[in-house]
Amino acid sequence: MIGERLLRARKAAGFALRALAEQADLSHTTISKFEKELQKPSSAQLIKLAKILGVRAEYFFRPETLKIEGIEYRKKSTLPQKSLDKIQADIFDQAERWHELLNLYPQSPIQSFALPDGLPEQISDAEQIEALAEIVRADWNLGLNCISDMIDTLESQGIMVISSTVDSGHKFDGLAGKINAMPLIVVGENWTGDRQRFTLAHELGHLVLKGRVDESLLDDEENLCNRFAGAFLLPKQTLIEHLGKNRHQLEINELYFLKCEFGLSMQGVLFRALQTEIITHTSFQKIYKLFSLKGWRTWEPGDTYPSGQTILFKQLVYRALAEEYFTESKAAELLGLPVGKFHQQRTLGGFETVTDRAD
Repeated sequence: MIGERLLRARKAAGFALRALAEQADLSHTTISKFEKELQKPSSAQLIKLAKILGVRAEYFFRPETLKIEGIEYRKKSTLPQKSLDKIQADIFDQAERWHELLNLYPQSPIQSFALPDGLPEQISDAEQIEALAEIVRADWNLGLNCISDMIDTLESQGIMVISSTVDSGHKFDGLAGKINAMPLIVVGENWTGDRQRFTLAHELGHLVLKGRVDESLLDDEENLCNRFAGAFLLPKQTLIEHLGKNRHQLEINELYFLKCEFGLSMQGVLFRALQTEIITHTSFQKIYKLFSLKGWRTWEPGDTYPSGQTILFKQLVYRALAEEYFTESKAAELLGLPVGKFHQQRTLGGFETVTDRAD
């Protein structure tokens, strides 16, 4: 148990075997034996290793009850293995704390994920994706306007959302999987809000489409999930209301305004205009070439859409603490904070009061 955790923490911190050994005043052979469970570290050695790796000593003794299955990454092929190791370790650590927290509740505070009734049993045409997204929106009472908080929306439906803070050089978008049968979606925290939202909707598409895609379209599933993401974030009816049913051309600012309102990239809005037949393929190509010419396919002009944050985990930690399911020390451990710093946050010690400002 300790060996596996040591290996994971070392990769998460980006240490090579020899580099960690040098920091800990141990031989790389000794560290290797620790990781392979051939030798047990002393208490003093564990405390020192924990400090170097930026984890609490308790981390090494958590029970191994977590099982992550069906992981599918959205990443560039140029993402270095070292960065991927960091991302995997970060995800496992966060998921493990999530799992431990939920197990401390007498009854789960999160509803179980369930797909809406009435979904088609088989998807044999990309056009069916539009109706699929509308069914999910209707079942979740989202209407046809902008989904203001994608993370909160998914979490409220029983999907665990984790934001990875690992710097991947913008080569990692996210992943989908399951933790002990609970759906999991991971997004890169450093991405712009519109890209985060698209990744979240794309991964939701995988959950909705699983087992429904006709064999003839299996090779095209990623594109189907992209179509679902666009339709989920900006429904066809809503787009027509904003742009009109048939257009010969679009202004760049129209795409920008819709991005600001719906949190879908300008490029995403452009694709939606093509998919919903508001513009022709010729009109699409004309604007798309402009995007390529100006470098907007990588970074779009104007203000970036704000990134989302996961706050449910913190809320549930404080809720459990209030209900006395565990102590302040355990709450600090779950949040990865020193007890003193957690106590300051718990009492809002860093905030000014109205009286303070008046003085």
